[in-house]
Amino acid sequence: MFIQSESSEYTHTVCGCSHAHERVEWENQIRFLPLDLLYCHPVRADIHTWLMEQGMPEEEYRWFMSHGLHRRCVIGNDYYASNERILRHDGSECQVGEIFGWYLVTREYYDRYRKPVMHTETNSRGTDDAVVWIWKQWQNVLRMRAEGVPVLGFTWYSLTDQVDWDTELREANGRVNPLGLFDLERRIRPVGEAYRELIREFGELSLVPHSDILHLPRSG
Repeated sequence: MFIQSESSEYTHTVCGCSHAHERVEWENQIRFLPLDLLYCHPVRADIHTWLMEQGMPEEEYRWFMSHGLHRRCVIGNDYYASNERILRHDGSECQVGEIFGWYLVTREYYDRYRKPVMHTETNSRGTDDAVVWIWKQWQNVLRMRAEGVPVLGFTWYSLTDQVDWDTELREANGRVNPLGLFDLERRIRPVGEAYRELIREFGELSLVPHSDILHLPRSG
């Protein structure tokens, strides 16, 4: 079974003009392209034309639409506060934090592909609000499951603090980013305690909502 970890994105706009609407519509379509090709999902006509203009042979596109390699795949949707953005009047984009949230953004991915889902990656850059953020994300997961969507897993990124994650490893600064459940000395952070509590409270959830077939009994 393969879990594709893909960033779940959404673009909003402050503009009511047709030009802004067209750009936002385009960006909210092109975000699906990697998964469209992985899951044999036909792309919109203008996306298809764009692919051909960028040099994709029609034969290669037809292969992506028929390979059938997606039958044992889970949609992994990463979500951070930076995944949503707003298009300004001057054409620039700004990050304003969580607007729709993981639930609404991921729901569009699920409705498009109808595959099991996993919340594959999240964290908060601020240690002060990490505990609030993890519970917000978990509530999104519970809401999705309550509607019968098979959400199979949840991941906080990462187990320990990262080094130079703030520059996406492009620069070797040796800067420790306090994003983990534990620090680099293996001391648990408050968000780690929250994760432990989350597992304690919800560890008996079945993998598939509203079903005991894949029930995970509490050990001990």
